[in-house]
Amino acid sequence: MTTQPPTPSRRTLLRAMAVLPASAVLLGELPGLAGTALAAAPPSGSATRYTIVPFLNSNDGTVNVYQSDDATDFRLAKASAYTPPSNRIRDASIFKHTNGSYYITYTTHTWQDVSTTIGFARSTDRVNWTFLYDYTVPIANLSRAWAPEWFVDSDGSVNVIVSCSTTNNEWNFTPYLLKATNTALTSWSSPVALSGIGANHIDTFIVKIGSTYHAFTKNETTKYIEYATASNLTGPYTISRTGDWAGWGSYREGPALVQLDNGGWRIFFDGYGDGTYYYSDSYNSFSTWSAPAALPAVSGTARHFTVIKETVSGGPALAKNVTRSFRSANFTTRYWQVQSSLLNLPVVSSSSTTATKQAATFTVVPGLADAGGYSFRDASGNYLRHWDFRARFDPNDGTSTFARDATFIARTGAASGSLRFESYNFPGYYLRHYNYELRVERTNGTDLFRQDSSFVPVGAWV
Repeated sequence: MTTQPPTPSRRTLLRAMAVLPASAVLLGELPGLAGTALAAAPPSGSATRYTIVPFLNSNDGTVNVYQSDDATDFRLAKASAYTPPSNRIRDASIFKHTNGSYYITYTTHTWQDVSTTIGFARSTDRVNWTFLYDYTVPIANLSRAWAPEWFVDSDGSVNVIVSCSTTNNEWNFTPYLLKATNTALTSWSSPVALSGIGANHIDTFIVKIGSTYHAFTKNETTKYIEYATASNLTGPYTISRTGDWAGWGSYREGPALVQLDNGGWRIFFDGYGDGTYYYSDSYNSFSTWSAPAALPAVSGTARHFTVIKETVSGGPALAKNVTRSFRSANFTTRYWQVQSSLLNLPVVSSSSTTATKQAATFTVVPGLADAGGYSFRDASGNYLRHWDFRARFDPNDGTSTFARDATFIARTGAASGSLRFESYNFPGYYLRHYNYELRVERTNGTDLFRQDSSFVPVGAWV
């Protein structure tokens, strides 16, 4: 069956206040600027790269840089990559400008303090950062300016959405738009409140698809992430989804979205109520979402981030329309082999029978659902696909479901020369051997999982 797959938080105070009376990408390719370039498997020799720059649960004075090729398994690129010359760094948002440099904007103070500025830093390589300046947000009687989020519109304009409160109610936030008035990103328009979202909303993250702006924002009374749409960036927005509409639960904040290689959208959010970082996917214009899953490796360490996606060189290359055999990277005498339609990992050697070698030989072809991905055909013409998460070979029935089940995206493996094969319609799930059987399983971020899911393409046995 196929289905779609200890620093106090600044919101700790907000939660307590609730009982009182009253989120290389090039410019034009940021999440929200929909297009086929964002929704396709990377070409052979290239790789998808997702980058996040979160502050740490244990330290809001610095940020780490993590990267991933699948938006699930993030690995540390550099620890303490940027520490501002003064104040703090929280809620960092990242994008890549047309000048080739990366920029982050961030909250400059911890939740206890008055915070009227947002910070800016720049990098040419994503891992080494230089402080630019702190910008005082020009709002009368400003108390706190938090969670600035980059948004690049389809006309190329660079904007920051920042959540601001004033001294008369310092815990009641409203999203404001700042638009860059120069390419150096040193001059900004006067703040404009986003109409329709209104006060008591924080962490507003916007994406644009076609002519519609989609806003994800946290309601500070209910503690749920809400959803709104508008035909103009400044609104008026209509909030159409409230409460637990997506099944993400309450005490969630910092939503950030990115489009995956298969065209789906992934939202990340900070589950500050339970100390877990989550992600969830949608394939139907944000109407429904997969059950939230804990982000492996960085969950519990990383806090409030946004994500940028790039296609970079140096990715895996596997020739298509050729026959290959596939050897386990960590069990080097064992190979993929069809056994009673199931894909297993038995020992195959030069002394094996011709039939055994034939069953361990496959034709690599362009992905049935995405030609940039890969599909695998056995000697009888059946295709490798997942069914109830078990890897097996079946005849192509011509349906889109079968095509997606039988398509895999190649990612770099754990061992030299090895590849990992990610399920096209279950992002973050990989072909992985367990008890010498091949299954499609969700990555858990461990070295063992990466080794078990790594395979070396070798010359065909026959």
